Amino acid sequence: MAVTVGPVTIGGGQPFAWIAGPCVLEDADEALALAAALANIARRAGVPFVFKASFDKANRTSGTSYRGPGLAEGLALLARIRREIGVPITTDIHEPHQAEPVAAVVDLLQIPAFLSRQTDLVVAAARTGRPVNIKKGPFSAPKDLQHAVAKAQAAGDGGALVTERGTTFGYGDLVVDLRGLPILRAAAPVVLDVTHACQRPAADGDRSGGDRSFAAALGRAGLAVGVDAIFSEVHPDPDRARSDAATQLPLADVPAILDGWRRVADAVAG
Repeated sequence: MAVTVGPVTIGGGQPFAWIAGPCVLEDADEALALAAALANIARRAGVPFVFKASFDKANRTSGTSYRGPGLAEGLALLARIRREIGVPITTDIHEPHQAEPVAAVVDLLQIPAFLSRQTDLVVAAARTGRPVNIKKGPFSAPKDLQHAVAKAQAAGDGGALVTERGTTFGYGDLVVDLRGLPILRAAAPVVLDVTHACQRPAADGDRSGGDRSFAAALGRAGLAVGVDAIFSEVHPDPDRARSDAATQLPLADVPAILDGWRRVADAVAG
């Protein structure tokens, strides 16, 4: 199984790909600069790269939290990044009517974890002909994702990815069960989201907390077990990020982290 995201092939025995970017679009100039920096880091490491950012975070803990620039402004910025930086783009959608306009701009449509069972959303995304990345809900067993993948495959021919981002562990914490990765891989190429997996949902009162220090190790573990891509949110200064401040990776740390992931992947490949 392999899925084509612009010029990047994920799965099918290809080298692991890296999906990265800020949690949500904030300042336009900063987003462009970050995309360029990440593309250069990936190029130096020899890792295929897809840029990710959200135009709207519809699943914030608090109704007063920053959500992003919105559909029109956000898509215009994502199109500019795709054009000027020359990288494939992914972003998430939350409602079926968003699928067509978003697919006109991006290379991969992402289904948020908490909406992975929403049939109308998955079908609308797949009908665009774009590949679909279905994030596993923290309430779902790995084998359950086969049904979401089947929905996407029946509705369109763009292909599907599945993303592991942790499973609810008691209240306010997530854990990654590495046994789930080969189960997920039986359904579709697998992405491991190492930063959302470090979250502690709603643990900081009106926002999610977490501990980004585990992200690099989770990536190494996932690549050792066998995943097709790593997803990580990155920010120039995570402490001032307007979403997921506790778990986004600092841009300055990323070259060493990505190099560590590549070395593990190379060792596994033999």
